[in-house]
Amino acid sequence: MKTKVLLLAILCGAALSLSAQQYQPQIGFSTENGSVTNFKKNAASDNMFITLAGGANIMIGDNNGEADFGKRIAPHGAISLGKWYNPYLAFRLQINGGLMKNYSFLTGTGVMQDYVWLNPHADIMWDVTNFWAPYSEAKVFHFIPFVGLGYAHRNKMTDDANRVMNRAESLSANFGAQMLFRLSKGIDLALEGQYTLLDQNWNLEYTPRTRYHRVPQLMLGLNFNLGKKEFEVLEPMDYGLLNDLNSQINALRAQNDELSKRPERCPECPPPPVIPPAKENLQNVVYFRLNSAKIDAHQEINISNTADYAKKHNLPIKLVGYADRKTGNPDYNKGLSERRARAVAKQLTEKYGVPTNNISIDWRGDEVQPYSVNEWNRVVIMNTDDK
Repeated sequence: MKTKVLLLAILCGAALSLSAQQYQPQIGFSTENGSVTNFKKNAASDNMFITLAGGANIMIGDNNGEADFGKRIAPHGAISLGKWYNPYLAFRLQINGGLMKNYSFLTGTGVMQDYVWLNPHADIMWDVTNFWAPYSEAKVFHFIPFVGLGYAHRNKMTDDANRVMNRAESLSANFGAQMLFRLSKGIDLALEGQYTLLDQNWNLEYTPRTRYHRVPQLMLGLNFNLGKKEFEVLEPMDYGLLNDLNSQINALRAQNDELSKRPERCPECPPPPVIPPAKENLQNVVYFRLNSAKIDAHQEINISNTADYAKKHNLPIKLVGYADRKTGNPDYNKGLSERRARAVAKQLTEKYGVPTNNISIDWRGDEVQPYSVNEWNRVVIMNTDDK
């Protein structure tokens, strides 16, 4: 009894510890070009699943194989609770069991031994389909091998020869594969084949002939997905754009260093006349991520500078939104460029106090590409001009 309690405590403790961990964005290899994919961390209650299945098992061990195959088949069922931590890796607890049949031939004639058994175990599952193919939440088919460890228990029983068999306990090694067929976003049809290894303590004969007993199982059931099912792919940083901007900043710093070496004024020259500052056109840009109309924090400085300049000189602001030509289609890109322009206009009025009647909005989609670098065209260009 102590052994049973200890094993169950270990299994439950492992499940709770895994569920309590805070997972960082996961990395996999399911991309069309072979590069890695990052996924956003989901909440603890997301990507959970419950599986209910039923089928049959057959015991293999000792001279049990001498009995007819059909006589050894017994009904079997399982219930599972698990969680996907990324599109490739899951942890589950499963309790399976039911009726098991064994035939003894020690007396020269077959004696049937029927008993009830239970086998709780903890498994690690690997979604091969998501790992080796581009990730998609809407995949219709998944192939998922698994391995696990557990504890098996059978009840005390009396066989057809009136022999009393005490209850038996055994550690178990469980492995197999599951195939999921999508029925809807929340429900899958689950076909599972499992192979369980039990040690010689499980043997119902008085003189065991094999060290291990094996229990193949085949089950069919339903898999219910709980919480958020999909994983969000994180867009990679546009390092080409960042490197280009850094190069421009470094060039401006070098020019500034050169200018700082010059004298402030020539002693022999008269001071320059004081000329009031002219109202010049100020152009600024707001860059966006791929397929996004959300303004990143590091782009706020450009919006703030444009708003300050326009309010200081009482100038109107013209906004023109664009989208890059290499992604999407013209109709979609037209709408995307409009959302980008309106997002900048909303920021100018609500956060920086620019009057609405001082802002005009236009959007060109991908029909105009203001820059030669494709990624730079995910942009809204801001102009201040009193003409």
